[in-house]
Amino acid sequence: MPQVLSEAYRERLGQPILHAWGMTETSPLGSVCRIKSTLIDRSETEPAGLRATQGIVTPLVDCRIVVPGTSDELPWDGEARGELQVAGPCVAAGYYRDEREGDSFTEDGWLRTGDVATITSDGYLRLVDRTKDLVKSGGEWISSVELENEIMAHPSVREAAVIAVPDERWGERPLACVVAEEGQEPTLEDLQEHLASRVAKWWIPEQMAIVDAVPKTSVGKFDKKLLRRQLEEGRLETEGGRSSVS
Repeated sequence: MPQVLSEAYRERLGQPILHAWGMTETSPLGSVCRIKSTLIDRSETEPAGLRATQGIVTPLVDCRIVVPGTSDELPWDGEARGELQVAGPCVAAGYYRDEREGDSFTEDGWLRTGDVATITSDGYLRLVDRTKDLVKSGGEWISSVELENEIMAHPSVREAAVIAVPDERWGERPLACVVAEEGQEPTLEDLQEHLASRVAKWWIPEQMAIVDAVPKTSVGKFDKKLLRRQLEEGRLETEGGRSSVS
C-alpha cells in the first residue's frame, strides 16, 4: 500500500491501516506491522513510513534477502534490495508432485517467495516488487511498485502500472501505463517533473501510455502480463521515445 493512501485513510477515519503479509505457503501469516514501543516517540513521519511496510516477521518465521538468482545474503539496512526467502516449521517445505518445486525452494530449504524486499535494522520488512516485474536497466534494478506509488502520488493520476520495455542501450526501460483522474490530462513532461525530486534520475520513464483502466487479475492485482502482451501486440499507444538517461 502506498504511504500516501495509508496516511489518507488514517487522517480521514482516525485509525491506521494494519499492514500484514503472507502466502498460502506460510500458513498463511508471515509478518504483521506494529510500531515497536521503542519507536513510538519518534517524529510522526517515521511511524507513517513504518505503517506502510509489511512489518516484522511473526514468531517461528525466519527471513532473509538475497541477490536475485543467487544465495548471496544482503544486509538488513533498509537499502539493500533482494529476493525475500522464508523458512520455519509453519512454512511449506515443498510442493506435492509439482514441477515448481525445483525453482521455488533453495537447496538449504528456504522458500523463494518471488517478492523483492528490503529489511531495516529494526527488522521491518518492505516489499518493493515481484522478481518477475523488476526492470533491469543498465545492470541496475528499478522497482516497478515503488515507481508506481510515486506516479500515483501525482494529483492527475488515478492509477499507474509500470512495465519494462526493451531498450537497445540499457537493456530495459520503464513504461508508465497511466489512468488519468476524471477531467485531467497528465503529460509525460508532467510526470517527469513530478518524479524528479522523488526517485533517482535513471528511474524516470521516457515513455508513457494513457489507458482507460489498468487490467486486474481475479484478486484485484495489476495484470502486468496482460499489459506486456498488449504492448507486444501494438495495442498500447505510447508517448515519448528512446531513452536519454545518462
